[in-house]
Amino acid sequence: MSVTSSAQPSVTQSSVRTQAWVSAAIAVVIFGGSLPATKLAVLDMSPFFLTAARAVIAAVLGAACLWAMRAPMPKKADIVPLLVVAGGGVIGFPLLTAVALQGIPSVHSIVFTGLLPLVTVAFATLLGEKRPRRLFWLFSGLGAACIVVYAIGHGFAVSPMGDLLMLLAIIVCGWGYAEGARLGRRLGGWQVICWALLIALPVSLPLLWLTWPADIEAISVPAWLGLGYVGVFSMLIGFFFWYRGLSLGGVAAVGQLQLMQPFMGLVLAALVLKEQVGLSVLIVMAAIVGCVIGARRFST
Repeated sequence: MSVTSSAQPSVTQSSVRTQAWVSAAIAVVIFGGSLPATKLAVLDMSPFFLTAARAVIAAVLGAACLWAMRAPMPKKADIVPLLVVAGGGVIGFPLLTAVALQGIPSVHSIVFTGLLPLVTVAFATLLGEKRPRRLFWLFSGLGAACIVVYAIGHGFAVSPMGDLLMLLAIIVCGWGYAEGARLGRRLGGWQVICWALLIALPVSLPLLWLTWPADIEAISVPAWLGLGYVGVFSMLIGFFFWYRGLSLGGVAAVGQLQLMQPFMGLVLAALVLKEQVGLSVLIVMAAIVGCVIGARRFST
């Protein structure tokens, strides 16, 4: 009897950890297509229209989910964190990356997503999450340094504004992820993004009306497909899995899975956009993955 009772918690803990990693992995695969899809869309759409349209599409679907599941209203204490999630994930990151991608190729922008695990954990620590060990910060810092060196050596002088916008996008996105993971433990991961989308509607809906294209028929089918992807998958479904994974497994450990995202994006950029993936990009990605493996080992 004593053996069975002592083994049960470890089995349960292992199951929860597995669910966390599977959920986060699905999310990262979905998010991997975000920047290539955004690049497709901004070829024919303004970044402001794209940001507003994807947010409104996802908000309509999110409202339907909340109504179908009879989800309770968030508490007053949840409003400010939801505003942070909305500002970072619904408006900030989509808009900043869309503007940046007007001046830089998606392959270049994808490398910056390697900073997201470090930034997310930094914000999570500030918000009260368990502080990782010092070696975690060492490996994470080395990964961030790889990004900085790459940016300086490959295009920063050509498009400094594009790189700065990508860096700012990563910061606001990491903050939103950290707040969303904390909220997910109380509200449920899928409810976090649905409520954040509804809270953002007073901004996204007027912006959609103000930026509506003068010639809607001039927008190509690939651009509409890009909008459809980021509106349904990147803006909604991906977050269902992502916040669930972070809530179950912890930001520091599970968040490191996000280093799969650049590889997914690079493959899609090469296949869909026909952009060249140079050797330098692959070297940087390999170095970042090495840093993330080290950071994950010392995340708890």
